[in-house]
Amino acid sequence: MEVIVSSRGSSEAALNWGSGERRAAVGKSGIGNKISEGDGITPAGSFAFRRVLYRGDRLARPATKLPALAIARDDGWCDAPLDPAYNRPVKLPYRSSAEALWRDDHLYDLLVVVGFNDAPVVPGAGSAIFLHVARPDYGSTNGCVAIAIDDLRQLVRVLAPGDRISIRA
Repeated sequence: MEVIVSSRGSSEAALNWGSGERRAAVGKSGIGNKISEGDGITPAGSFAFRRVLYRGDRLARPATKLPALAIARDDGWCDAPLDPAYNRPVKLPYRSSAEALWRDDHLYDLLVVVGFNDAPVVPGAGSAIFLHVARPDYGSTNGCVAIAIDDLRQLVRVLAPGDRISIRA
């Protein structure tokens, strides 16, 4: 299956997996050629879905054919370009910069890891690109794609190994 994300403006987009368009948010710098860590760009291209992560204290394990893991309080994602674990999961506290996956808000209650800059990892080319829960106002992301929790639950149910997300400017 191919999940298509199409730009609808600077940080607005539509997401469709064959069941109709859904509102989506993308990076504050829009969709394009991702150049560097922190540029706010959602990368254009086609990428594999890797696995599902979820907050087990807030949600039951989602039904999905993708590997699914509960997020622990000490889970993070390294965003330090010069670190050997760049763009990979780490345990917090971590010696270099890392984003916490256990958040007070609900953005990472359910997320899908997108296979961007991971085969191989290029230091500084961008990290932690996820499909995750949107803010209530669909505010921009730092480069991820975000949709409503109910839409994400429906999508996760039908995702399987080999499925891809195609992000188009």
